[in-house]
Amino acid sequence: MSVPGDPAQPDSESCRGTTSSKEDAKWLQWVTHQFETIAGEDGEIDLQDFKKALNVKESFFAERFFTLFDSDGSGTITLQELREALTLLIHGNPMDKLKFLFQVYDVNGNGSIDPDELRTVLQSCLRESAISLPDEKLDQLTLALFESADRDCSGAITFEELRDELQRFPGVMENLTISAAHWLTAPAARPRPRRPRPLTSAYWHNHRSQLLCLAAYVGLHVLLFALAANAHRALGPSVMVAKGCGQCLNFDCSFIAVLMLRRCLTWLRATWLAQVLPLDQNIQFHQLMGYVVVGLSLVHTVAHVVNFALQAQSDTSPFRFWELLLTTRPGIGWVHGLASPTGVALLLLLLLMFACSSPCVRRSGYFEVFYWTHLSYLAMWLLLILHGPNFWKWLLVPGILFFLEKAFGLTVSRMAALSIVEVNLLPSKVTHLLIKRPPLFHYRPGDYLYLNIPTIARYEWHPFTISSAPEQKDTIWLHIRSQGQWTNRLYEFFKASDPVDCGPKRLSRSLTMRRSQRMPQGLQPQPIQSGALAQGAMASHKDVTVELMSYLPKGTPRQGHQGLGCMGTEDRTQAQQEAAAEPRGLVSEMSSENHQFCNIKCYIDGPYGTSTRRIFASEHAVLIGAGIGITPFASILQSIIHRHQKRKHICPRCQHSWMDGVQDEDMKLHKVDFIWINRDQRSFEWFVSLLTNLEMEQAAETQEDRFLELHMYMTSALGKNDMKAIGLQMALDLLAKKEKKDSITGLQTRTQPGRPDWSKVFQKVAAEKKGKVQVFFCGSPALAKVLKGHCEQFSFRFFQENF
Repeated sequence: MSVPGDPAQPDSESCRGTTSSKEDAKWLQWVTHQFETIAGEDGEIDLQDFKKALNVKESFFAERFFTLFDSDGSGTITLQELREALTLLIHGNPMDKLKFLFQVYDVNGNGSIDPDELRTVLQSCLRESAISLPDEKLDQLTLALFESADRDCSGAITFEELRDELQRFPGVMENLTISAAHWLTAPAARPRPRRPRPLTSAYWHNHRSQLLCLAAYVGLHVLLFALAANAHRALGPSVMVAKGCGQCLNFDCSFIAVLMLRRCLTWLRATWLAQVLPLDQNIQFHQLMGYVVVGLSLVHTVAHVVNFALQAQSDTSPFRFWELLLTTRPGIGWVHGLASPTGVALLLLLLLMFACSSPCVRRSGYFEVFYWTHLSYLAMWLLLILHGPNFWKWLLVPGILFFLEKAFGLTVSRMAALSIVEVNLLPSKVTHLLIKRPPLFHYRPGDYLYLNIPTIARYEWHPFTISSAPEQKDTIWLHIRSQGQWTNRLYEFFKASDPVDCGPKRLSRSLTMRRSQRMPQGLQPQPIQSGALAQGAMASHKDVTVELMSYLPKGTPRQGHQGLGCMGTEDRTQAQQEAAAEPRGLVSEMSSENHQFCNIKCYIDGPYGTSTRRIFASEHAVLIGAGIGITPFASILQSIIHRHQKRKHICPRCQHSWMDGVQDEDMKLHKVDFIWINRDQRSFEWFVSLLTNLEMEQAAETQEDRFLELHMYMTSALGKNDMKAIGLQMALDLLAKKEKKDSITGLQTRTQPGRPDWSKVFQKVAAEKKGKVQVFFCGSPALAKVLKGHCEQFSFRFFQENF
């Protein structure tokens, strides 16, 4: 899949043509090299060699390309035949390329395309894009495109009719003129080169708090070092360096704990200090301070070693070098001469902690090594108190705060064990946990907590974002992607056929649990069993349907299958029968293999705040989630629904609805753009019910009045710049326009193939002028760098949640 580059400016067509020509020449050279490498002594290649040469995996398109390139029908292609065909595609006009496309679709070569040929082409397009749809949906796509193109109703599509149909899609016609290298095989995605950004106003706009704190940190170290070194200038340069580093270490080794006071940081987020301090970068500053501590400790140690060596060589010193370094005999230190031995122990302990904190240890299945060695900070503090006479003064306030927070967290988290009451195993090895919510557990949308499940690992606590809204009073949702040792063990544990404590009377517990759940006042739980039931069509995956709860005001009517929660018994039975009559790919019941009711003990610690708390104070928020990075936004979007419903009123007589003019005092949002990027089709099923509900909430509003806009992207799907997907994307557009829903997700929002063109996305956001724009992202660090660069270009504030 090609990664969109910088968008061409309106006056840069010649530049684009030059770039395209260079790409074509380079690509043709690569194809020639591939051919010469694969071809035998006869200089010819067959179909299998052709697939290898052009990396065309789908057999239909490989066979069609091979047949068209084999001009003499010999069953093999010479280098000359391949060059002639590719040169036509590269240097030919759009009409030449359109004729080639028509020949690809005209399987039997009779000069027209019938419905069966078109269906074969679209089926191959679906396989190329890794999209799975029921046969009935494929038939609908075929008929939608065929009926639109067959204007004379002759039962076949001619070249002229295909040309006229393509002209109705300007984007497709534009792609007929792009580089032929994008036609046959999309170039491999290459990471955008990281260019050094100057200290521009836009860069300062997004990093001023970090830069100011970093400058203050450096300035404080210079001051502390200078004061300590100056106080010991009579003892020589080595002592001056050692004392200067020691004074800086007094500050670093005490303040480093403050950066991990999560409850204090969460409280600070509710104050004006959140606008001044870089609270979202506390972990990065903690890591930076760790590197500084290691560096200063090494310099501090080397300076003392030099000083001890000089003393040992002096005739006036009664001690040898190793006695000064390792024993208490010289009496160095304020507690029984322990400065030297404790210094050596501190350095060894620090280096061990530093080594075990590296990413290769933490993220390669050895989290317990990182966890237990990191607990040695208690021993380090004790040794530091014995080592330095003034360290206890620096540690007094941070230490008290640290131990108070730890004691409070331990007390609250261990006060009473909670239970996991329900588990759903979702696509891409995502575990959806429903935990019984404690009575006094108050959190905000986007917050996270630490989870401990003794059955999985007794001493391990891992942070996860809460995906349920605070308005959901009885359960807490967590969506956990299996990416490490602990999360994989969690998924495999629940995947077992008979997990612990999930024994008999499952249906009885299910009924009790459902009756015990109560939504916020004025809201009723409406089970949406899948996006397929909610919207009528979805991909066929028989084992992944997940029931999610959505919120609706009392009295709000539902349509179609969406009204199951508020129907009478007879109507509900009829609707369920209709749902059962849907195509075989549409699942109306949860699979018992992937959905379990249980009662497994767990503990939670939190909640803790993140940068997403700023969303409700924004005017125009752009929420970008990549894969499971949607989790914090799921909570936020559900909360937005609830707040939106609080302002919504419905007349009991005429069902007319209107909104209060006064917004929630905690919610200043005028517009929300939600962008979700997924690698494959199945990942959309994680939160399809939530997104369905979001669309339904705004169904009665005009396009201009809608405060929430959804944008869905599927990166595995081939875009309209790929010849193997032009027909499919046209058919998907036509059917979506006809049925008012997307065939891939079942949502009203059309799923776009490929990756977003971020320049165009942000240009559109800026042109809307809905207020000050703030971008919130949760996903991979590589994409975060790209987004941060675009935000600096448009002067948008950028916030990233680490996960």
